[in-house]
Amino acid sequence: MNCCGKASDVRSIVIHYNEIALKGRNRPYFTNRLVRNLRAATVDVGVRYVRVLSGRFELDLDPDADVDVVRDRVSRVFGVGNFARAGRTGIDVDEIGRAIIADLPKRDVASFRIAARRADKRHPVSSVDMERRIGAMVQAATGWRVDLSRPALRINVEVLTDETLYSFDKEPGAGGLPTGVSGRVACLLSGGIDSPVAAWRMMRRGCRVHLIHFHSYPVLSRTSQEKAVELARRLTMWQLRSRLHMVAFAPIQQKALVSVPPPLRVVVYRRMMLRIAERIARRGRAQALVTGEVIGQVASQTLENLTVIDRAATMPVLRPLIGMDKDEIVEAAQSLGTFPISIIPDEDCCTLFTPKFPATRATIAEVEAAEAALDAGALIDEAVAAAEVRDFEFPVIGSTSERTADRAVPEE
Repeated sequence: MNCCGKASDVRSIVIHYNEIALKGRNRPYFTNRLVRNLRAATVDVGVRYVRVLSGRFELDLDPDADVDVVRDRVSRVFGVGNFARAGRTGIDVDEIGRAIIADLPKRDVASFRIAARRADKRHPVSSVDMERRIGAMVQAATGWRVDLSRPALRINVEVLTDETLYSFDKEPGAGGLPTGVSGRVACLLSGGIDSPVAAWRMMRRGCRVHLIHFHSYPVLSRTSQEKAVELARRLTMWQLRSRLHMVAFAPIQQKALVSVPPPLRVVVYRRMMLRIAERIARRGRAQALVTGEVIGQVASQTLENLTVIDRAATMPVLRPLIGMDKDEIVEAAQSLGTFPISIIPDEDCCTLFTPKFPATRATIAEVEAAEAALDAGALIDEAVAAAEVRDFEFPVIGSTSERTADRAVPEE
């Protein structure tokens, strides 16, 4: 049985946080945001309330709640360290032992241990004595072997002032910090493998991530736009609300085609993308840009080119994947569920009018000279004004399906 599998005796999910515990006097700010995000993520799946306890939270479930769905939702809430299915009983040790025995997983267990913790130290039985007494009861009822080092089943007992929560094993949460505690950033979202992972890593650090996709429709097909929408939907399952800006980039590429030397076009494209993205980011009150670039992965991502590209922006450009290799990024994308979307063949705007031999060590002087023939300000104004904006949310209130809703909306 999965530790949070559907079972009629499951009454709640107990959630612990990790990194938030280090926040000192600022901890209430982080825990309040985590509670809000847990409520939002589970609003439609039978969670009656989220209760704040000492160092943890409890999700109280309706009797008919699908615990598998609740587990899936909780596993994607940033800030959750671990969680487990739990039951509730009184504080008498014998009563605790009987409740645990009645609620044990229906499977063979090679070994177990009791891990007891008293939130209220006034309880007359110490944690060690509690572990021994409850462990003896479980062993007598099951015949299972006690193993304090590497148990096959860990039974957690948390004694509060007037009740006890007990849980079985623990599942890892998403970790990180709750979405929304670290401000806003804007991520340049291509249809590839890297940028969705970069966006996710910033979400995990507590950032609300706006998404910006550059496309070359109608010169190329709509495939990259369709992929960007699907990636936005998938990422919204982690941060619950997303905004996607889709920017037509072909007009700028066509202008660059006649005025920018071929080896410099890719660097000029990237600098123009940063300028447009920064304009959109500032409108959305974002404080930094994010890209999926990795040192040395393609010609535009040499250290020299990245330095020249960065100088087009006046806000910080964050690259959370900068030192990762492709295998690590692919593994992360597979875990997120973005990989199958990213590998769908498409016609990305970066492939349009790309020279055969792009510069790998462009200098700022030659790039600025190439850009002088472009009316960059007007091109940026046109691109920003024409950008399509779509909002996404998860879950969809009133729906039990695992999907996101999206709609076209006016710019903020």
